[in-house]
Amino acid sequence: MDVKMWAQKGIDFIVDYGPKIVGAILIWIIGSWIIKKVISAIERLMSKKEYDLSLQKFLGNLIGWGLRILLILAILAKLGVETTSFAAIIAAAGLAVGLALQGSLSNFAGGVLIMIFKPFKIGDLIEGQGELGNVIDIDLFTTKITTPQNKLVIIPNGALSNGNITNYSENGVLKVFHTIGVSYDADIKKTKEVLMSVLTAQDKVLKDPAPLVEVSGLGDSSVDFAVRPSCKSEHYWDVYFATLENAKIALDAAGIEIPYPHSVEIHKEA
Repeated sequence: MDVKMWAQKGIDFIVDYGPKIVGAILIWIIGSWIIKKVISAIERLMSKKEYDLSLQKFLGNLIGWGLRILLILAILAKLGVETTSFAAIIAAAGLAVGLALQGSLSNFAGGVLIMIFKPFKIGDLIEGQGELGNVIDIDLFTTKITTPQNKLVIIPNGALSNGNITNYSENGVLKVFHTIGVSYDADIKKTKEVLMSVLTAQDKVLKDPAPLVEVSGLGDSSVDFAVRPSCKSEHYWDVYFATLENAKIALDAAGIEIPYPHSVEIHKEA
């Protein structure tokens, strides 16, 4: 009697749940195959668009997990399990995690934007969030730069992507700006020749665009000259410092005075 009862229950279970289980297995097999194809297609598309490798992997994993969660919910629905409660739990968990990691999510979103739009790349000299330096690393949450003082600065990608970014390396050529003042007694033509010779004598100063030396202002105690050599971005600081030093040496050699405040000593009679 018990054997017949349990056998009948087994038959009823197979009749009731067998098609659902088979359907769930088919959904899992077909769904997994579709997810694999979708992820492969997305990875090929990102590779073709030359997205950053770390971004490709992250987005591939993110999309894969999202699709697998949907697949699991579909399987549970096929088995007759109420999925509304599962969806509510997932939504609540997602909201809680989002609120807890709000800053990190902002930095992650900023990292994704930087990797997609590429306002700079590793090795570029940039200025952002009040910091100037060469980019040495870009990840999903932060960007690392080294300053001219060789300091390591780690900038959150959220703030960096939402602020102004100056990329000094993007165009490949930079123009160095100097203003050098000389005495009003100095001959303007001779001063221009001396300063221009300082620029043309430097190997790292480009001939195209041509260096510029022009009168830029008449100050209280000096005639000011705009000195504008152009150079490759990686030679900027070499040209910047060499121009200042060599200009002082050349002007002294030519007898052209660079004005400076003179202190006047007053002697009182005893």
